[in-house]
Amino acid sequence: MIRKRSTALAAMVAAGAMLLAAGCGSSGSSGPTVTGSGSAGATQTITVGVFADITGPAASGNKTVEAGVKAGTYYAARNGYKIKYVVGDTATNPTTALSIAQKFVTQDHVLAVIANSSLLFTASNYLTAHNVPVIGISEDGPEWITSKNMFSISGPLQQTKVATTMGKFFKLVGVTNLASLGYAVSPISSESASASAASAEAAGIKVGYLNAKFPFGSTNVGPAVLQMKDAGIDGLVTSTDPDTGFELIKGLRDSGVKLKGALLPTGYGGDLIQAGPGALASAQNVYFLLGYEPVEMQTAATKQFVADLKSGGTTGEPTFAMYNGYVSIGLLVRALKAAGGTPSQAGLLKGLESIHDWNALGLYGSHTVDINDRVNVVSGPDNCSWMTKLVGDKFELVKGATPICGDVIPGKTVAAQS
Repeated sequence: MIRKRSTALAAMVAAGAMLLAAGCGSSGSSGPTVTGSGSAGATQTITVGVFADITGPAASGNKTVEAGVKAGTYYAARNGYKIKYVVGDTATNPTTALSIAQKFVTQDHVLAVIANSSLLFTASNYLTAHNVPVIGISEDGPEWITSKNMFSISGPLQQTKVATTMGKFFKLVGVTNLASLGYAVSPISSESASASAASAEAAGIKVGYLNAKFPFGSTNVGPAVLQMKDAGIDGLVTSTDPDTGFELIKGLRDSGVKLKGALLPTGYGGDLIQAGPGALASAQNVYFLLGYEPVEMQTAATKQFVADLKSGGTTGEPTFAMYNGYVSIGLLVRALKAAGGTPSQAGLLKGLESIHDWNALGLYGSHTVDINDRVNVVSGPDNCSWMTKLVGDKFELVKGATPICGDVIPGKTVAAQS
C-alpha cells in the first residue's frame, strides 16, 4: 500500500528507477518457459513468480500469500496445470522489489507474476515494459487501473469513487460518530479512508475524525487515540495493516472509548493469530471485513478452499493473503484455459482480457466482477463485503452483512492521492 513516499523512501525509489533504466535494456531473458503439451488431457508446467512482502513493515498483511498460492496449485493440478512458483520477498524495500521483478524476467523466465505486495508500484513499470502478465490484489496504487498487463482479482478498484456499502454497515451496527484512518504513503489506503468517511456521511453518520495521512506501518497511535476520544467517536474504520489496527483499538479501549463498531479491513482469521499474543484480547467484538466468503459460511467454495489449504499443509483459519494467493492462481488457470494450447505471455494476456465475470472460484458467492472494467469497479464484486465479528476465539458471521452490498453514489468522489 505505498506510493507517496517519505524522503528516505523516495531516495530508495530513485535508486530503483536507475535500476529500472538499466533493467529495461537487459538481454539475459530467453522468454518464459512452458513445458508439456497443450493437447487435451495433458499436463502443462507453468512457472510463475510470487511477488510479496514476506518481511519488513508490510509483512503483517502479506507474508502468508505463499500458503494460498500453494493451495492454488492443487486446484490447478485438477485442471491440467502444474504450477511451479518462485517466491520473491520485497522486504518492504523498493530497490529489492525492483530487483525481484528483474530476476523473475531475466533469470526465472516466469510466464506471469502473482502479486500480493504494498510495493508493486516500484516494479510495475518494469513488468509492463516486458509485457509480463500480473495477477493479484490491488492494494498499493493506480497501476492496477492504468497498466493493461495487470489484472486484479477484485477488479481495478476506483478508490476515489464512493459506494454506500460502508455507510450501510456502520448504520447496521449502530455507529453515530465515526473515525477513519489510512496511510499517507499509500494512495489506496488514503483514498479508502476518505471514501469510508464519505460513505458514512452519506448514510447520516457524523465523521468526528478523519486522518488519511497516518505514517505507514506505525503503531505510535497515542496522539490519534487522544484526538478520537476528544471527538467523541463511537465507531472506527481503518485502511491499514493489522499491526496498526490492533494497536489503535487497544489504545482506544485503554482510554475508555466505547466502540459500537470497530471495523478492520485486515486481521481476519490467521492474520489475528500471527499479530501477537495481545491481538486476540484487542480484537474482541471487533468486526473484520473480507472480500470473500468467510470459511465460517461453510459453502462449497469455502470447503474446497480449506481442503486445498490442508493439502498444502495449512490448517486453522486462513488469512486474507492466503485467499488472495489461492484466488490469483484460480484466475491464472481460467486465463490459461482461455488462451488454449501452449500459452505465451501474449496469449495469457488475451485470455485475461476475455474475462468479464470473475467469481473467485465461487468465493464471491453469487456475485462477480469484471476484471477488465477499469472505470466502474469501486468495492469489488457488486460493491459487496463479507463481515465477521470476533467473539472469544471464534469469528461469527454478521447477520445482514454476509455479504453487505452497496451502490456507487453518483457524483460523489474523494481527492486522489499521489
